[in-house]
Amino acid sequence: MAGRPLIGVSTYLEAGARWGVWELEAALLPAGYPRLVQRAGGLAALLPPDGPEHAAATVARLDGLVIAGGPDVEPVRYGAEPDPRTGRPARDRDAWELALIDAALTAGTPLLGICRGMQLLNVALGGTLVQHIDGHAEVPGVFGSHEVKPVPGTRYADTVPEETAVPTFHHQAVDRLGTGLLASAHAADGTIEAIELAAGHGWVLGVQWHPEMGEDLRVMRALITAAT
Repeated sequence: MAGRPLIGVSTYLEAGARWGVWELEAALLPAGYPRLVQRAGGLAALLPPDGPEHAAATVARLDGLVIAGGPDVEPVRYGAEPDPRTGRPARDRDAWELALIDAALTAGTPLLGICRGMQLLNVALGGTLVQHIDGHAEVPGVFGSHEVKPVPGTRYADTVPEETAVPTFHHQAVDRLGTGLLASAHAADGTIEAIELAAGHGWVLGVQWHPEMGEDLRVMRALITAAT
């Protein structure tokens, strides 16, 4: 295990989680996330929610950071009124993960945002979101699949140069890009599927899909390489 970079993955609190004879509040994360980190050559550290003031100290212990998927970002974070189809806010999680993102950007820690994590990265840098799109979350609780096409010359295209089918489940998407971000992949309907900071600003990538639900390790391996 020596030499493997330590990759923190954000988790979330869930009331009434059940296992065995217990029903308690728990810090949760689907197992696909740490398994993806491990399969790609990293050590996975699960980060339970904490006060935003502790984010910098947390990130300082890590070699890389993953912001996991989850609920909709509260629209007030990007100056919008909530659409009726937007989920209820997760304010504590928004605050904690935004603080983690800010700490990683400040420290130059390699950062990967997955689904919600990509959207939150965009919001952290002043971007906005489309609060509802159709066709990217077909059946509740079931991941779909669609093609994603890389933008030539981007970090993502260097990592995955061909058009690929990806596991997907989301109903929101990036609208106006945040400061310094560029789109590095699109779906066939034009939805931005990956964003990244321009070269020279550290390794920062967001993907709208769920690589932890697939077999392609290249995106996570790129994070692991940057973190090594």
